[in-house]
Amino acid sequence: MLARLTAAMSVTAVIAAAWTLAMPAARADAVADFYKGRQLNLIVGYGPGGGYDIYARLLARHFGKFIPGHPNVVVQNMPGAGSLRAVNYLNKVAPKDGTTIAMFSRNMPLIGLLGGNSNAQFDARKFTWLGSSSSFLNDAYILIVRKDAPVKSIDEARRSDLPPLVLGGTAEGATGNDVPIILRDTIGLHVKQVVGYPDSTAIFLAIERGEVHGRTVDLSSVRSVKPEWLKTDGGYRVLVQFARATRHPDFPDVPTARELAKNDAARALIELAELPYALSRPFAAPPDVPAARAKALQRAFLAVHRDPLYLEEAVRLRIDVSPIGGDEVLQAIDRIASAPPEQLEYVRKLLAETKGGG
Repeated sequence: MLARLTAAMSVTAVIAAAWTLAMPAARADAVADFYKGRQLNLIVGYGPGGGYDIYARLLARHFGKFIPGHPNVVVQNMPGAGSLRAVNYLNKVAPKDGTTIAMFSRNMPLIGLLGGNSNAQFDARKFTWLGSSSSFLNDAYILIVRKDAPVKSIDEARRSDLPPLVLGGTAEGATGNDVPIILRDTIGLHVKQVVGYPDSTAIFLAIERGEVHGRTVDLSSVRSVKPEWLKTDGGYRVLVQFARATRHPDFPDVPTARELAKNDAARALIELAELPYALSRPFAAPPDVPAARAKALQRAFLAVHRDPLYLEEAVRLRIDVSPIGGDEVLQAIDRIASAPPEQLEYVRKLLAETKGGG
């Protein structure tokens, strides 16, 4: 009797073990079955040709082969309100089945947390975060201007008795609008903004035409889209570096915003405003994507950033690849949320100002 009971228990244990081992494979097969023959839509909150679009299209060319079932990844540009339109679409309209992901401004989680914009209809902490292609490890956010601008150095650009720098920007929530005002308030930059350009490409064109003196922009975007601007005889100069604790090695003579801060309070505001750069090129799916598909997308996202073909193309495009995963994105959002209330209130007022053009 005891022998039969022991044997029965052994058989049960073997069956249970086999079932446990089979479960992950079954889940993987279900994910592969779902994605096989499907299209995965990648929404980009900006127009074609800018930095976000370059990162998104690079991911799209390689992402599908790392997702079970190998769906076809198609980029769809959805510009509007500094990518707020795309974020709201992801939250409210996009299917929550794992067939849509989006890339949008690094500032969108901050805008959602502040709660001062009635058009921001999302909670960034509820998204299904894939990660960010860049944590800005090898990048910088630079103020770049034409050499024929009325001021020739960052010292002159901080003098109120000289003409202001006229900088181009897009729409509310875009870092190209916010950073000049932060620099105005923290380092004394004398600046005027012309906002409302539809996308990054339009701002670059406006600078070349002389409509504005310059802009704030990712160094990686300039390297990729306008590399000739960075040449010694390129007709442009970099005045200050933002989102850098130390000077970028390629610009050892250009000061960081932290170095130029008026005082400790100003430096603290700069450091808060720089936090979103840890998720500089973010990708997310809607809330409530089925868990197995969410995990598959998150694993695929990290895998593609280790792919030699992806990395080889990134080098040719001259863009920074320093990825973080979805968990690290959420940690960065939590750091922003835990900032002192007075600093968050400053940023809330700042966004209200730049929404109107500043």
